[in-house]
Amino acid sequence: MFAYLDCFSGASGDKFLGALVGAGVSLDDLRDGLAGLGLAGWTLVAEPVRRAGLAGCLVTVGVEADPPSRTWRDIEALISDSALSEAVKRRALAAFRVLAEAEAKAHGVPVADVHFHEVGAVDSIIDIVGCAIGLELLGVDQVWSSPVRLGYGTVHTRHGVLPVPAPATAELLRGIPTYAGDVEGELTTPTGAALLRAFVDRFAPMPPGTAIAEGWGAGSRDYPVANLLRLTLVEGVETAAPLEEVAVLETTVDHITPEHLAAAVDILVDLGALDAWTRPVNMKKHRLGAELTVIARPTEAERLSDAVILHTGTLGVRRTMTWRAVAPREQLTVTTSLGDVRVKISGEGDGLRVRPENDDVVAIARATGRPVDAVARLLAAEALGALRERDSR
Repeated sequence: MFAYLDCFSGASGDKFLGALVGAGVSLDDLRDGLAGLGLAGWTLVAEPVRRAGLAGCLVTVGVEADPPSRTWRDIEALISDSALSEAVKRRALAAFRVLAEAEAKAHGVPVADVHFHEVGAVDSIIDIVGCAIGLELLGVDQVWSSPVRLGYGTVHTRHGVLPVPAPATAELLRGIPTYAGDVEGELTTPTGAALLRAFVDRFAPMPPGTAIAEGWGAGSRDYPVANLLRLTLVEGVETAAPLEEVAVLETTVDHITPEHLAAAVDILVDLGALDAWTRPVNMKKHRLGAELTVIARPTEAERLSDAVILHTGTLGVRRTMTWRAVAPREQLTVTTSLGDVRVKISGEGDGLRVRPENDDVVAIARATGRPVDAVARLLAAEALGALRERDSR
C-alpha cells in the first residue's frame, strides 16, 4: 500500500493530517495514538469545510495554554521516551531532525541551539506525530508526491516578515520539484516541507495502481486556489515487466528539411535518448509538418529538451512524465556461421526471443550478397540454438 500526495496547493501539517483523516483514519484512534506522547493540554477536532468550492477535512489542534519554546533536543527526548511505536518514532524524529537542520542553517546557529517557537508549539508536535501515526494506521509502506506548490509573497513570523517560501522551507525542499504558482500566500509551510522531506520516498507521477481511498485535507485559510492537499491510497498492480518513469518530449516543426530532421533524431539518440521518432502531421494553415517525439530518463529530460531546440530550431518542447513497462532483456554477441553478430534477447523458456542487431544483419547481407530477410532469419535461428544450448548446460 502506498499513499500519493497531490500538492497542487502546497503542504502543511494541518492539511496533511486532514487528508489522512479524510482517507479513513479514525479521529479516536488518532487521539489514542497521540496519548502515547504523554503530552498534556491539547485537543483534536475534525470538521468538514469547503475551499474554493471543494469539500475537505479541517483538523484543528486546540492548545489550553501558551506552549513553551522547545529545542530540538527537547522534542527528541519527548518523542524518544514516549510510548509510541518504533515506526512512528522513526518518522516523527526524522521530520523534526530535518526541520532542526534547516532552521539552524537559515538562522546561522548550531542545531542544538535551534528554538522552534511556532514549530515547537504543541499543535505542530501533534501535527507531525499525528501524521506519522496516521500513516501507520492506514498501513502505508511508501509515500509518493507530486511537485509542490509554494505560493509567493511574504509571511509574518516571530522572526519578522519573511519571503515565501520561508528560508527553512526553501532549504527543506532543495532538490525537490517545486513551483511558485500564481497565488500570493504561504501554501507550503516549514512543517509541511519537513513532512515531505522526511516521509516522501519519491517525487514522481502516480504510477499505475488501484485507488482505494482518497482524503482532502484543508488548510485554515481561503485562497483563489482550493487550499487542500489530496492524499490517495493506492494498491499497486503487479505487472510482468517492471515500471520505469520516463519523460516524453514532443514538438512539431514545419521549417526543417527531412534530411536535417533525420539527422536531429540520430543526434538525440546518440545524446542518450531512450527512443526518438517522427511522424507526419497537418499543422496550422494546413502546412505539412512533422511531430518529433523523444523518450528520455527524467534526469536527462532538461538536457535533451535543450538539444531538441538546438538541433531543430523549434520554439518550444512539451514535456509529459509517464511510465513504461520494461521487459527484461540483455544484449550479447553470438558466433554464427556468418560471423559474430549482436543479438537482443528477451523472454525465457518457450517464450525466448532473439533478434539480431539490424546494422549487423545489413552488413553481413552486403558482404555475402544474400537477401537481408534471409540473413536475419538464419542469424536468429542460429543464435537461438546457441542460447538454448548454453542454458541447458
